[in-house]
Amino acid sequence: MKNLFLKSTRLFFFLSFLATNVKAIQATDTVFTLHIDLSKTAQTIDNFGASGCWFSEGIGKYWPAEKKETIARLLFSKQKDKQGNPEGIGLSAWRFNIGAGTTEQGDSSGIKDFRKRTECFLSPAGSYDWNKQAGYQFFLKKAHDYGVETLIAFSNSPPVQFTRNGLGYKTEKDYTSNLRADAYDAYAQFLAQVIKHFDGEGIHFNYISPVNEPQWDWAHAYKDADQEGSPWKNEDIYKVVEKLNQALNKEQISSNILISEAGMLSSLYSGTENHSSQIQHFFDPKSPLSVNKFNHVPATIAGHSYFTENNDKALLTTRSRLADTASKYKVNFWQSEYSMLADGYKEGAKGKISAIDCALFLAKVIHTDLTTANATAWQFWNSYEPGNADFDTRYYLIALNPKPDFKDGEFTATKNLWALGHYSLFIRPGMQRVAINTPDTTTGKHDLLISAWKDKNNQLVIVGINHGTRNARIRLALKGDRIKYKTIVTYLTDGEQADNMKASPGKKFSPDVILPARSISTLVLN
Repeated sequence: MKNLFLKSTRLFFFLSFLATNVKAIQATDTVFTLHIDLSKTAQTIDNFGASGCWFSEGIGKYWPAEKKETIARLLFSKQKDKQGNPEGIGLSAWRFNIGAGTTEQGDSSGIKDFRKRTECFLSPAGSYDWNKQAGYQFFLKKAHDYGVETLIAFSNSPPVQFTRNGLGYKTEKDYTSNLRADAYDAYAQFLAQVIKHFDGEGIHFNYISPVNEPQWDWAHAYKDADQEGSPWKNEDIYKVVEKLNQALNKEQISSNILISEAGMLSSLYSGTENHSSQIQHFFDPKSPLSVNKFNHVPATIAGHSYFTENNDKALLTTRSRLADTASKYKVNFWQSEYSMLADGYKEGAKGKISAIDCALFLAKVIHTDLTTANATAWQFWNSYEPGNADFDTRYYLIALNPKPDFKDGEFTATKNLWALGHYSLFIRPGMQRVAINTPDTTTGKHDLLISAWKDKNNQLVIVGINHGTRNARIRLALKGDRIKYKTIVTYLTDGEQADNMKASPGKKFSPDVILPARSISTLVLN
């Protein structure tokens, strides 16, 4: 029955999406009934998170304490001010980049932007320096101090001393791993030692991710690279996992291994290339590359939502097929990296795209990954990058305006931060998605995307996205449990500068609510 419910829910969302016109007009005098069945549940959430890659080093190491503390509060705090407005978005996962040593190489690393080079804890001579990556460690420790539930260490490239060309990226476009054939054990031992060190510091990584976006070639002409990276074939990934599983067992480390951080969701379930159909290759018990026998590999696979959201049909078809394949092989799906890398976020518009338009598109992708792909985790890339906070905020949650040496600067929280916060702050690990129908559309077209979630105490969280240009009136019709909700609090993000998860005063529960035009709302029912 559960699989039937999941498939029927995905089909309903699919048909609803296809029937929806972008920026459709809604009638404010029409009441849409939202049926919520608390007895019917879908996936359980593991976490919502973000990455602190590249720019953590300069901020955490050099920026004034007040500024970097404020950035950490925006990302990790679960507290609210005296008016009930959130101080931050309460991330429940944080992604820490284990560097490959391109910083130590300097300009000879071939990576153009010095800010995208990373230090390595392990020197070529074989000694460890745990003072390296001090800026990254600042935010890692802040995540730990704020009580972030899931910490993930990931690697874009093996240490440069282990690579075929001595660099943190490929110079030949041949789609072969840059890790030397004789260095798989050494790479696994390095990753295990990093995890073991932080365990000793009281900071436990729940997951270690040894490969990143294996589908891309990561090949650049020397001194023309954008970042660290390596391609990996499925058999290469299997070998890394095998060696890493052995190293974790040897060191008696409890961390799990997260694979495969696919660069596109379609690579998880389709394709004939040697880096595709990864769910089948890694989780079919009959596959020679099955990882089911490794005790540190949970039934979870990670992929990135890039390049599969250029229109609503692609958005939904990709995620529906992913959900079906994951369900067949009994695998949980994590969306572990996304920003608006492609141009789909413009939705056909020309010129600059406003911050709220970016936030609404981001919320639509999050919503669809959760409700159609049944993601149990959702993580953004990247927490902060240089850029504008008012337009085309496609790559970051916090816009940076740094000094040229990146040792100081200014920053601004974008609408993207709060768009993610509508999910991350309120939908906590362990909460379950519950069955809803989209509002009745017999009276006209609408742009409403709504999901509902409950915790073990039956607190109900409803996240509603109104893409339309007029307000939508919603009537909540609850059934399935004998629960009488007493209060409701609404948090709102819209195009107004001050409306960033702005809290309404708590009031007696009423089933009638308004979702303002061009906005994201979270309703918390107790």
